[in-house]
Amino acid sequence: MPLSSDALVADQTDHPGEAVAVTAAGAVPWRLNPVRKDALEVLLIHRPRYDDWSWPKGKIDPGETIPECAARELEEEIGLRAPLGIPLPPIHYHVPAGLKVVHYWAVDVDGGALRPDGKEVDSVLWCSPEKAARLLSNPSDVGPLEHLVAAHQRGELDTLPLLVVRHAKAKPRSSWSKAEGDRPLAATGMRQAQAVGRLLQVWKPSRVVSSPWLRCVATIAPYAKAADAKVKLHEALTEHRHARHPHKTAAVVESLFDKQRPVVLCTHRPALPTVFAQLAKHMNSRLRALLPSTDPYLAPGEVLVCHVAHGSKTKVVAVERFRPFDD
Repeated sequence: MPLSSDALVADQTDHPGEAVAVTAAGAVPWRLNPVRKDALEVLLIHRPRYDDWSWPKGKIDPGETIPECAARELEEEIGLRAPLGIPLPPIHYHVPAGLKVVHYWAVDVDGGALRPDGKEVDSVLWCSPEKAARLLSNPSDVGPLEHLVAAHQRGELDTLPLLVVRHAKAKPRSSWSKAEGDRPLAATGMRQAQAVGRLLQVWKPSRVVSSPWLRCVATIAPYAKAADAKVKLHEALTEHRHARHPHKTAAVVESLFDKQRPVVLCTHRPALPTVFAQLAKHMNSRLRALLPSTDPYLAPGEVLVCHVAHGSKTKVVAVERFRPFDD
């Protein structure tokens, strides 16, 4: 299911159907020990206000998605700007306002500089997962840690993102008499494109692969410009070319795995079944079941995130869906 700022009901059996009063997001930062390369370490933060040890996290702000919240809190609390990795199990617990949910992701620090803000976080500690489990002040925080450790043991923690975006809302076909490839975004779509650009910053893809039709290019343009990402346009991703040669569309999707770099693909609704069918070849049955299977597959501007394990080069180990914040 997509995670969004309107997730209002707990999905945990401990609190079935209970309304969520507070939504928050954060991360479990990790690295391999600089000396013992096979030793996994995680980063705990100390919060002087509570005198506790926890993971970087915080409440969602108006107008942002849950992944954006996690990335923002990482930067604000410890000065780290790094892409989110695989999703970890959310935790639920009660606070005075009611039920609180915290969504977590693994984040590879990868040598990034850490600058605790000094106010909310006064110190950080790299330690083994075993020591972290003993130090964590909230027992619920052990759950995401255990999932992270298990993923590392399976070779599924070190990943890169492969993202699929359906272009933002375009002007209606009925009101457009010129070339189909030139049909632009609607005013709503232009706002969605800005929101897509903010959302993609969470994973920081360095490559953009898109249909050359205007509504796809315009959807991806705010991100490509802000991130100075390399853009490649493929005719095989257009509606017309896909209708005639779907195998060429599938070949473009397959090529995304080759360079082992974070990448985002933008295409049209009619091409999405072919895109997902090709991605499904790299997934187990549990993940294939998470792929959209009915029309319209993705909403305009919606993003599908596939996390590809570095070690296997082509194995997808996690799948997520998100809609950019729609004002």
